[in-house]
Amino acid sequence: MSALDKFHNKAMEVAFFADQERRRGNEKRATKLFEQALELELKALDEITEPVEPTYSILHRSAGWLALDCNKPRLAEQLACKALAGEPYPKIAKELRDLLVKTYARMHGKPKGAAVTETADD
Repeated sequence: MSALDKFHNKAMEVAFFADQERRRGNEKRATKLFEQALELELKALDEITEPVEPTYSILHRSAGWLALDCNKPRLAEQLACKALAGEPYPKIAKELRDLLVKTYARMHGKPKGAAVTETADD
């Protein structure tokens, strides 16, 4: 197993435990675990020497969601945009755009789950 796979698999394991803590109401512990998961996923991204799809965009999507879980919407935006600048598979591109919608809602102070609508001024 490559270092990339090891970092990614560990990140997903830690994120699973973070989600469990969040569901139990242990937000402080959940945040620490999400931060650890994000750090691991960013290490996995550092292992990429050439952007090969779908691995490249999947890791960016994953790291982006983790960044949002850590309340780092600017980092989530950067990760999603970086992957979208390439040629992600259509399904993954849609998921990256969904991440951007949630990220922009967070950046503009809308609560989680609030509908985001476009206006003529946007």
